[in-house]
Amino acid sequence: MKQVHVIGAGLSGLSCALRLSRAGATVSLYDAAAQAGGRCRSYWDGKLDRRIDNGNHLLLSANHATLDYLGEIGARNRFVSPPQASFPFVDLSTGERWTISPGPSPIPWWIFQRDRRVPGSHPFDYISFLQLAAARADMTVAAALPKRNLLWDRFWRPFCTSALNTAPEEASAQLLWRTIRETFAKGSGACLPLVPKDGLSDSFVDPALRIIQASGNFVRFNHRLRSFEFDGSRIVTLDFGDRRIELGANDMVVVALPPGNAGQVLPGLKTPDDSRPIVNVHLRIDLDSTTSPLLPLNLPFLGLTGGSFDWVFLRRDVASLTVSAAAELAEQPAEQIAQQAWAETAQALMLDPATAHEVRVVKERRATFAQTPAALKLRPGARTAWHNLLLAGDWTDTGYPATIESAVRSGNNAAALAAEMLR
Repeated sequence: MKQVHVIGAGLSGLSCALRLSRAGATVSLYDAAAQAGGRCRSYWDGKLDRRIDNGNHLLLSANHATLDYLGEIGARNRFVSPPQASFPFVDLSTGERWTISPGPSPIPWWIFQRDRRVPGSHPFDYISFLQLAAARADMTVAAALPKRNLLWDRFWRPFCTSALNTAPEEASAQLLWRTIRETFAKGSGACLPLVPKDGLSDSFVDPALRIIQASGNFVRFNHRLRSFEFDGSRIVTLDFGDRRIELGANDMVVVALPPGNAGQVLPGLKTPDDSRPIVNVHLRIDLDSTTSPLLPLNLPFLGLTGGSFDWVFLRRDVASLTVSAAAELAEQPAEQIAQQAWAETAQALMLDPATAHEVRVVKERRATFAQTPAALKLRPGARTAWHNLLLAGDWTDTGYPATIESAVRSGNNAAALAAEMLR
């Protein structure tokens, strides 16, 4: 029987296992943790007495691989989105509020409408995106967009940091351009934001697991891969410490682990080895008739500038803040981060600062690899030096930033190659 062993049950591993299962292969899915999802999951927090996500994620309608994945697992309706592409912001330093609303045409006529663009910006400020299109492979975003103006502070810097989890002074200009080319450059139809209604596990993980297991495949948690045994150009044994699995002659292996873990079990594998943290803060707010959060257009999120955090997401009585490329903030004590988070939340949502609340600070110290020009050269493809081993993960060379979309694309790529090799 043809079998594929998928190591890692994050979104890259889940999407790979799902596609292979659909193709008729027998799949064994392993994860070192007690649950699936990796960096995209939900859990019960005893302090908040609520189910929260370990991070915040915003999808766009241009994320076709992810939307197809959600369609396959029957979870497309578990997201909320506005009727049109809208991104509300507040500047915490001035109190000014606005909404960026791209128009339907790939030609950006919307920049000539004052109520659709960043206040104080000029339509011709937006033409600077063409400098990204012409950027060399070694250029950073800051080098490609040297002019510092209001649009830099209120659009380019927050967009780059959120999309690449890397500050524009070191982030790859070409990678940011690829993101813009697939989203804003195609008009509002590619920019519609989508947010999970009830959490990451409910939307991305649990439905996929049910389908994978219902097809007769094996899912094993608390199985940490210690090493491989090799015979020439093949993997012949999976070593999980207290359990060893001998591979059949036609068996395949897909390693869907973070880059550091993949490098530990695969000798000689070069991976992006520098990472950037993301800090998330979850606040359960004691809401009543006098403390109603202010969010425009009934959207569950709000962009933040002029403060410490990038975004605030609201799900019922839990506000979740996130900041990307958060190396400096991640070094601060959790109590200090919590105080700053509540101050910015109260201001952004126009809540009484005296409102009762509970706080949980979550630091993802190795959230993604640093998406610099040098690091992009280290992103490997799905194929490896071993004939029966493939790679998946948002850090592999998908041509997209290390996001949910990249993770799903990588899983799909590995599944397609594995299916072809098993024929």
